Amino acid sequence: MNLFVKALTVIDSSYLCDKRGMVGESWILDVTLSGQLNEMSMVLDFGKVKSQIKRLVDQYVDHRLLIPSRSSLIKTSQTKAGYRTVDLLREDKSIHLHCPDESFCFVDTDAITIESVTEHVLQLLKGNLPSNVEGIEVTLRTENIEGAYYHYSHGLKKHDGNCQRIAHGHRSPIELIVDGQRDTAREAEFAKRWEDIYLGSDEDKVDLNTLSLSEHANVVNDDTHHGFRYTAPQGEFELAIAKSETEMLQTDTTVELLAWHIARWFAKAYLKSSHSK
Repeated sequence: MNLFVKALTVIDSSYLCDKRGMVGESWILDVTLSGQLNEMSMVLDFGKVKSQIKRLVDQYVDHRLLIPSRSSLIKTSQTKAGYRTVDLLREDKSIHLHCPDESFCFVDTDAITIESVTEHVLQLLKGNLPSNVEGIEVTLRTENIEGAYYHYSHGLKKHDGNCQRIAHGHRSPIELIVDGQRDTAREAEFAKRWEDIYLGSDEDKVDLNTLSLSEHANVVNDDTHHGFRYTAPQGEFELAIAKSETEMLQTDTTVELLAWHIARWFAKAYLKSSHSK
């Protein structure tokens, strides 16, 4: 017997990549369970699927920074109880963090891909299911987005849940409507601008020399990198990331305020182009 569970949850995380830097991504999780019927004539009660599997994924993968633990460019070290530094060495675009352990998810691979994360989730779920479940298949897939989209990372220090982590992300569509019609050209333009971007808030910005980073961060400076630090319910979060891969906002980086920011940008660009005609 098989039990198919489509779109059980969405993993909104960021990952470190030696070429792209910090990449925000959203993966939809599908699960297939196989096994003998239990005393309720089910492979597994659907409610238990939702609560048990989703709880494991939410706790150990979702809203974490995914780290390829076998990459030679990744350096990590425990600093104090419950905290560690993580460094991605990329010359003038290196990334450095000092955060609570629960901010990170280490994946046994040399590069984060949809395949390596799928295998990580599969191994996480194995052994955590009822004895009548004999097999499990895990599928990760991206939303089918018609039109432009971008990958972004951020942190929301005022959030009660895991969104407070300074390096989690999303894959987000963008739609710009002008006089009832989509402006696909400007959608693509903005998506390119925010391709693999880190969105930082002005009030979280600090001097790099005030951060408690590892010795691998000694090569960065305030000309090349932004420094961020804030304290949230889960602890203190610190990040140094290249200015060329960051955009600063005067506000928090909630979805609502990002939409407002994009609308302001578009209004200025649209008015400028209208006046030039």
